[in-house]
Amino acid sequence: MRYYLIAGEASGDLHASNLAKALLRQASNTQLRGWGGDLMQAAGVNIVKHYRELAFMGFVEVLFNLRTILRNIDACKADILAYQPDAIIFIDYPGFNMRIAKWAKKQGIKTIYYISPQIWAWRESRVHQIKATVDTMLCILPFEPAFYDRYHYAVEYVGHPLLDVISPEDFKKNNTLTAKPAPTVALLPGSRKQEIRAMLHLMLSVVPHFPNVQFVVAGAPSIDADFYTNIITTYNAAYNNVTLVTNETYDLLRRSDAAFVTSGTATLEVALFGVPEVVCYKGNPISFWLAKRLIKVKYISLVNLIMDRVVVNELIQNELTTDNLVAELYHLLDEKNADNWQFEYTELRQKLGNAGASERAAEIILNV
Repeated sequence: MRYYLIAGEASGDLHASNLAKALLRQASNTQLRGWGGDLMQAAGVNIVKHYRELAFMGFVEVLFNLRTILRNIDACKADILAYQPDAIIFIDYPGFNMRIAKWAKKQGIKTIYYISPQIWAWRESRVHQIKATVDTMLCILPFEPAFYDRYHYAVEYVGHPLLDVISPEDFKKNNTLTAKPAPTVALLPGSRKQEIRAMLHLMLSVVPHFPNVQFVVAGAPSIDADFYTNIITTYNAAYNNVTLVTNETYDLLRRSDAAFVTSGTATLEVALFGVPEVVCYKGNPISFWLAKRLIKVKYISLVNLIMDRVVVNELIQNELTTDNLVAELYHLLDEKNADNWQFEYTELRQKLGNAGASERAAEIILNV
């Protein structure tokens, strides 16, 4: 079988790579081609275009790069036609993937969506387009099947693929207090340059208030180290307690005492490692103004969405200030709160269910 996979960001690259491995384990004659990143390439996918060339987020940013996006869509369609896959597997990235899905359906190509677009958060009406263009929807969040059921659209719930890569032992290690010369705080400012520019300066603004804390920036694999060091150098000139690691985010989380995290999949990753966190987001003011009027959910972090209550605090837009970050970090590092974090995160993992999402998804895809 020949599959064409499309992932447009770091989290999609991770989940698509594990799906690719599962497909090849279950059917060794499988051929894989598509758009994605280094992890997909290493897993056996012939990568046509890297997701670093697709990383546009926000209404205004998309508008300014519309010509590039449209060229990418045309190039993707042409490559799919040349490859003639048995099915296309879309991994999240809805702005791009839903356009390709609509076109693919007209071409008679089978369409499979792995990791549902977050239509339950905004533009719920897109469910009708999904029903018309997506043959098989594979969901990873426990509340998604009930959402689709309201529209009489049958989906498959496979569980969350992060449980395949973050084990319960990782959580237990992080909840075992060990003597350290200084606390370690992980900074996860995102995976796109525009969000890193917006977030990292704000995250690092707390450094003068915590001279005895070691701050470690988790560099995204698609971003050059120089991009980070140009920002970090300013703070190290005075305090020398900020370092950068690249391609080592999980190792960093295994030894972190707290984290500042830009909203996205990383908020759930940090929680599954048992690390106390505060979720941060600040975007283009016009994009944020539009999003606030369109988005219907109460929270922006996956942790709070899954738990349906505030487990991790969210500092959004004007609330994301140095003073608020300082206050949050004191709270995160207070050992008196450790038991509460452990209790909440244990319940979160239970809600997500068992590992094996990638294998279950691969089995369904092969049967389709």
